[in-house]
Amino acid sequence: MPTVPLTEAERPPEIPKTEEHRFPCDACGGDMRFDPGRDAMLCDHCGNVTPLSRGGDTIREIAIDRGLNADAAVQEETRVLNCPNCGAQVEFDPAIHAAECPFCATPVVTGTGTNRHIKPAAVLPFDLQEAQAHKAMDDWLGNLWFAPNGLQKYARKGQKMSGIYVPFWTFDAQTDSRYSGHRGDVYYVTQTVMRDGKPTRVQVPKVRWTPRSGRVRRFFDDVVILASTSLPKAHTDALEPWDLSGLAPYTPQYLAGFRAEAYRVDLEAGLVEARARMDAVIARDVRMDIGGDQQRISRIDTAMSDVTFKHVLLPVWVAAYKYGGESYRFVVNGQTGRVQGERPYSKIKIALAVIAALIVAGIALALYGAQ
Repeated sequence: MPTVPLTEAERPPEIPKTEEHRFPCDACGGDMRFDPGRDAMLCDHCGNVTPLSRGGDTIREIAIDRGLNADAAVQEETRVLNCPNCGAQVEFDPAIHAAECPFCATPVVTGTGTNRHIKPAAVLPFDLQEAQAHKAMDDWLGNLWFAPNGLQKYARKGQKMSGIYVPFWTFDAQTDSRYSGHRGDVYYVTQTVMRDGKPTRVQVPKVRWTPRSGRVRRFFDDVVILASTSLPKAHTDALEPWDLSGLAPYTPQYLAGFRAEAYRVDLEAGLVEARARMDAVIARDVRMDIGGDQQRISRIDTAMSDVTFKHVLLPVWVAAYKYGGESYRFVVNGQTGRVQGERPYSKIKIALAVIAALIVAGIALALYGAQ
């Protein structure tokens, strides 16, 4: 049977072919990279600087229904290198076939693959140079007790950090919630109790519960959800807050000289987590609306509308350190310099500290006994 061609409205958007982004220097032809803090492209070979403009396209929110429909979402395909240890998928130059995973320091020797995903709508460019991020990490490591000497040497050597654009989802939503519950107001009654064999009058707190019902509304703007599984979520969440007013429409120039991780938490899973965060805020709003000294919430029915999302890339400097066969990661917010990380403990230092404490305690006891 002859096939009927699809109309323009029925035809799903084409997936762009993978592209190799190079930005040759106008002066010498060398590769230029994005220079954090200056909104400019820099040539390391001749020092030529080309300013970048954040004008042009606006950053658009995308309706959630369109994002959840794979055929309707705007997608792209990028070359990635897969880490066999932590599972990270990071964009690499296709000519590179041997590298170290920036997330877990595992040597990776493999060919590049491809990853098809929703195209980023915006990027928050790096503000911190690597040297600034390294100083922030060194200061943080310097305050760690019982850290192995190797970790301190690692910091002093100026080990290179990796600049990674980490994937996040942001969600907007209008919520309208109806609730029922009870308001608790504390009051006091006087009672007589026996204390030390004598009757004593005391004030005893009681709670008067009154039924309450009502309605609260809230608009959520840019609920930020991590879309990566390569880093401990507690660390990346602790890098907040992000100043998203600095977001720029996605353009590959901002990624020049850096790497970008492909998201591993899909849009649907990100929406579930965002909804849980919204529900927690709505419950707080309900308690405030009920008022009183205590509150009991029986039910909350929330209707969500105008739900939109963006796929954004946020800047993180990453360092990975191996100790005792384990990988320890340190992350620095590439916008604010906030540091989070895991840390190993030196068993030898801990043992020596315990022995020293016991010696001091023994000397103190001996001096006390001699008095």
